[in-house]
Amino acid sequence: MVVDLSLGKILLLAGADAVNPCALAVLALVLIAILTASRRKINVLKAGFAFTLSVYVLYFLYALIIIGFFKGMHLLFSQVSIYLFKALGAFAMIIGLFNIKDAIWYKAGGFMTEMPLFMRPKLKRLISRIISPSGAFLIGIFVTLFLLPCTIGPLFVASGILSTIDLLAAVPWLLLYNVVFVSPMIAITFIIFLGYSTVEQVGGWKEKNIRYLHLIAGLILFGLGIGMIMGWL
Repeated sequence: MVVDLSLGKILLLAGADAVNPCALAVLALVLIAILTASRRKINVLKAGFAFTLSVYVLYFLYALIIIGFFKGMHLLFSQVSIYLFKALGAFAMIIGLFNIKDAIWYKAGGFMTEMPLFMRPKLKRLISRIISPSGAFLIGIFVTLFLLPCTIGPLFVASGILSTIDLLAAVPWLLLYNVVFVSPMIAITFIIFLGYSTVEQVGGWKEKNIRYLHLIAGLILFGLGIGMIMGWL
């Protein structure tokens, strides 16, 4: 069984992932570390791109692993595809509800919406060691492990959908998903490099609008989940 794969589904899931404040906060920490080590703005540009590239590559690999898991499930249980699409829709709704909850009753470190609080000191210590763009790339590889608890939801749903098609056919969809996912990171890097804002201002904007970011992600995921369950999408 091949589910109804569409550009809209993948873009909506990637968009919900892209506005996750978790990833934006980590990027801000990386750029602050680079600015502390070197005041040259060109290093901000290089570090921002290096970090973004490492996140892009690692999330692509994570998605391939998840797709492999689902394909294994298809082989073991012949009827799993019949229920997979609706189960993924229900999962998207649950993640959406968690985000909407954080928009209404915000608490830092929300379950499946933000990085757990106990991970944050470790992450800050790790990022503080960055002194070069190449270091930003290497640190980005490890940092993605910290990002998984708060960004894995939409990627999990998208990978589950893509598991119903051939792996090679899924690759372009994954590449597109990740382009959308990292697009805010690229935009923030350029904004800071060009002098339109500072890292502190970007971090302050994120904190000021964190409820709205959760609300946007929550509404997208909840609406997409309903559409998948009802067969509208």
